[in-house]
Amino acid sequence: MLRAFSPKKFCGFTAVVFSLPLLAGSAWAVENTRGAVYTMTNATTGNKVLVYSRDDNGKLSHPQAFDTGGLGTGGGLGNQNALVLDRSNRCLYVVNAGSNEISTFIVRANGLSLVSKISSGGSRPVSITVDRDLLYVLNAGGGAGSTDNISGFKTSDLCRLSTLTNSTRPLSAGNTAPAQIEFTPDGKVLIVTEKATNKISTYRVLSDGLTAGPKVQSSVGTTPFGFAFGKRDRVFISEAAAGAPNASTVSSYRVKDNGELQVIKSSLPTTETAACWVVVSNDGRFAYVSNTGSQSISGIQVSFFGNLSLLTPGGRSGTTGAGTAPIDLALSNDGLNLYALDNQLGSIAVFGVNPVNGAISRRQILTGLPVGANGLAAR
Repeated sequence: MLRAFSPKKFCGFTAVVFSLPLLAGSAWAVENTRGAVYTMTNATTGNKVLVYSRDDNGKLSHPQAFDTGGLGTGGGLGNQNALVLDRSNRCLYVVNAGSNEISTFIVRANGLSLVSKISSGGSRPVSITVDRDLLYVLNAGGGAGSTDNISGFKTSDLCRLSTLTNSTRPLSAGNTAPAQIEFTPDGKVLIVTEKATNKISTYRVLSDGLTAGPKVQSSVGTTPFGFAFGKRDRVFISEAAAGAPNASTVSSYRVKDNGELQVIKSSLPTTETAACWVVVSNDGRFAYVSNTGSQSISGIQVSFFGNLSLLTPGGRSGTTGAGTAPIDLALSNDGLNLYALDNQLGSIAVFGVNPVNGAISRRQILTGLPVGANGLAAR
């Protein structure tokens, strides 16, 4: 295998894709070339993954449900990347934050097949990242005697996980309200955002898959939350400003091989409330941020050198509807469809993306999700 809050509390506060040839009838044969969108119910009575097929215009059908074998929490996790696809779209990995586990699935043309379930190596897993044969999970603690940490696993060709011995590492403190973990595109560094401490912890990834760190750095903006990578070692991090009205920002950094973050653009205002989740277009020219407290999405233009500017005066490139609280975002593989999960009314908003100028236009609002739904992935 190749290595690839409750909404009213505002984020937890009160291109061409190449892959190996697939054999017809094999475990990897995914015939639905139009792709799919994935989220999870996060239910306390039994977590399920919901799979939505999408048509040629990116619109979604009603979902199929697949049991994870674990439990959710029933409420917001203050996180990004609760479920992720690997680079090949062959494996789906999902947190069970209520039972402290990770479930793994094989992606099939007609849905998912549950492969395995394993302890997350800590308490309340909220975010996952995968690079080739390595997976790391971010455990947000929260239980009696528990502390925040990251923990590593090896992945197999059949999407199974095995514990990477001695891989568990602490964050900057014991109760940081962490939001996201992710590998840099080259797999050399892991980054974790910490909302409560206003810190960003980074870890160098060693040749055996273990990590050195954390290197703890101060965020240039308040409440660093979600992030995504662009070109040339750039990372773009949302700053929710503790939910203060119209005070959210986004910053860009260059990531060095030793894990040091060099500020490029410090705290561009989105003029919106609770900017929390971030995705970046395939060509790296545009970023999109969901504003949980403003029912909106901000489009951001990214320069060659990583500087940032708003695509739309006033910071609103699109809206998700009255009464919504958009959280997770995902882009389809072709970059032409943007999806926004709302876990207040229980909906997914579908936007078309103009690849030339980055503009987005709303195409669909699909309702019927449970209020505690969390995480979003697309192919």
